[in-house]
Amino acid sequence: MLGKVFKAYDIRGLYGDPLDEKMSWQIGHGVSQFLIEDAERAGETSPMMKNVVVGRDMRQSSPGLTEALIQGVGHHGGRVIDVGLVDTPFIYFAVNHLDCAGGVMVTASHNPPQYNGFKVCRRKAKPVGEANGLADVRKYAAMVDRGNAGEYKTASEQRDLWDAYTRHVRSFLKLGERKLKIVVDGSNGMAGTMMHRVFGRKGADVDGLEIIELNFDNTKGEFAHEPNPLVEANLESLKQSVIKHKADAGICYDGDADRCVVVDETGTTVGCDLLTAILVPHFLAQRPGSSVAFDLRSSKAVVEEIEKAGGTPVRSRVGHVFMKQALADHDGCFGGELSGHFYFADNFNADSGAIAFATVATVLSSTDKTMSELIAPVKRYAQSGEINFENEEKDAALDELREEFGDVADIDELDGVTIDCFESDGWWCNVRKSNTEPLLRLNLEAKTKETVDRMVGRISPMLGQRVAH
Repeated sequence: MLGKVFKAYDIRGLYGDPLDEKMSWQIGHGVSQFLIEDAERAGETSPMMKNVVVGRDMRQSSPGLTEALIQGVGHHGGRVIDVGLVDTPFIYFAVNHLDCAGGVMVTASHNPPQYNGFKVCRRKAKPVGEANGLADVRKYAAMVDRGNAGEYKTASEQRDLWDAYTRHVRSFLKLGERKLKIVVDGSNGMAGTMMHRVFGRKGADVDGLEIIELNFDNTKGEFAHEPNPLVEANLESLKQSVIKHKADAGICYDGDADRCVVVDETGTTVGCDLLTAILVPHFLAQRPGSSVAFDLRSSKAVVEEIEKAGGTPVRSRVGHVFMKQALADHDGCFGGELSGHFYFADNFNADSGAIAFATVATVLSSTDKTMSELIAPVKRYAQSGEINFENEEKDAALDELREEFGDVADIDELDGVTIDCFESDGWWCNVRKSNTEPLLRLNLEAKTKETVDRMVGRISPMLGQRVAH
């Protein structure tokens, strides 16, 4: 049963079957064993290296799963610091602020309310994925049984770190003279709590900032729309509100508020790679010449803007595990991913939806340009968006791509297959395999829309059955 809930980057499943309190206890035990051993391997002997930060989202199943998780952590000897109802980036902050062995967030992120799960991080809030710890957690969890645990006392305490977290996030907010009106869609998730605690109700705690609140109520553990800002249909109420209120921009969060998507003042969605591009000068002005990480599906404009601002582009595999590592390895200042994760060196290289909001507000308030005017210069190439194809023979399809374009394009396999004919024929693409489904994912960019259409038409038959949106 444990194998059904362990994924590449986190632990997730349908609550009740297969994920329940018994399994949560096992996972807590496994997490505790892994984190303590990880600290010991690194030579960390401080008593704090037995401390594990635990937080949860607002789902109806989260309190029970959290209680069982805490008991499991305690059974193996971990000492729990329970920070309560928080956004996922709060956990990353708390682990560093308190110098703990690691942390666990009880959440299913953007999944529907009947799902739940766990996001695990280790010392310094470094991510834990299948390749660097989750496999060990699964193994340790499978070796214990709550029914045979015997009597034990769980060492835990509750801590309120909101004041410290607020100071940290607000250190990224430096508004200029321009007053801002921004619509925020909390998706009935943890963004509602985070925005109120950090920025005040309707932004009342920040001079020059007015926040129009959408879907902030998270007391019922239900969602007005799917809490996934990457799905265009989920942005519809945000777009309408931005236009209605004549706001400067809008921002939509996922369920645990670590990812976000921005819309401009016209109600047009801003691609996360293009948002990365316009934020680059802000961070390079603070750390001239440093590196900026981006996921390899991003527009060529991102590389061009990094180099234009005097920075060094660092191309990364997709996924927060790889993005954070790329930022750390290259001493980068900032990173952005198409998924809506944004990473900050001064946030322990971790992603944060709250800091992304603070940064967007800072940049927007320092100019008299609208968001659409800021985006226009970097929106210079045509993009297909991500197109999914059903294919049971994914490796064979990738082999066909290599054979078809191997003689005319630069090909690399950092993550999937990237075919680059940008200089010679005005296009490039990346095709990646899904970790969990029989799907291939195509992202293609070209200098013209006509070229995008032509090449999507040429490549699609090699990839399988196109999945309707």
